[in-house]
Amino acid sequence: MAYAHPEYLVTPAELARELGSPSLRIFDATVFLTPAPDAGYRAESGLAKFEEGHIPGTQFLDLVRAASDTSTGLGFSLPPASQLEALFRTLGVDDDSEVVLYATGHMMWATRAWWLFRYCGHRRIRVLNGGFRAWKDADLPITDEIANFPPGTFTARPNAASFADKSAVLAAIGDAAVCTVNALSPEVHAGEGDFTYGRRGHIAGSVNVYYDDLMHAGCFKADDALRTALSAKGMLDAPRVIAYCGGGISATIDAFACLLVGQENVAVYDGSMSEWVRDESLPMETGA
Repeated sequence: MAYAHPEYLVTPAELARELGSPSLRIFDATVFLTPAPDAGYRAESGLAKFEEGHIPGTQFLDLVRAASDTSTGLGFSLPPASQLEALFRTLGVDDDSEVVLYATGHMMWATRAWWLFRYCGHRRIRVLNGGFRAWKDADLPITDEIANFPPGTFTARPNAASFADKSAVLAAIGDAAVCTVNALSPEVHAGEGDFTYGRRGHIAGSVNVYYDDLMHAGCFKADDALRTALSAKGMLDAPRVIAYCGGGISATIDAFACLLVGQENVAVYDGSMSEWVRDESLPMETGA
């Protein structure tokens, strides 16, 4: 069975055939994470890796600073739509641009970038399935030349429903119409192991669909496998889904998978655990 929205993904072979198209804008959104000594992770831009080699025609999309609100102290916070609009214009994006996003390493950085474009109302956006690794495995061309485009004319038309805030997540606790899902590992969800975001466990009432369980060899699993995993936790039957993780990044894997198979009413809790744990009054649970 085919995805409900196969147009959200592109294969390396398909993208290779499109290289040189005047409307094509390709972005490497790579970020590298290392565990922080206190809690959570420390983010490092993937720019240096990008400069070593990338898909021809690609520009670097800085998720750490340029595409985030750096004033919150949380990391990767959703910035004003006007900031994203200005950034995308600087990178040569027009309203009719064909945008392709990929990452070196895990695809969650590409899906986070995809989610930002979706939030801004851009619809011609795809994720390179398998990322840069799949491109290299296919023995396709790599360059260290950095693409440059004239400023674009993209106009942001933000869709607030693409993201959920803390109050919406709190209101969803006990609401049968909302399935709140934690994309983190089963160990972190249960509050076990050494890693923590400051308080152990998960948001009260949330279910767990580990983002890596939706992937195979760096690609999204087939439609039937995604449906099985998401349905098992009630995500496809719920009128609305809110996905969260540590900082609004890996949650976009779960959210993107929902869209792939046709669950349209899905939001990402942008602050995720990094914000939730700060307020001791916000309920959490441990255990599977």
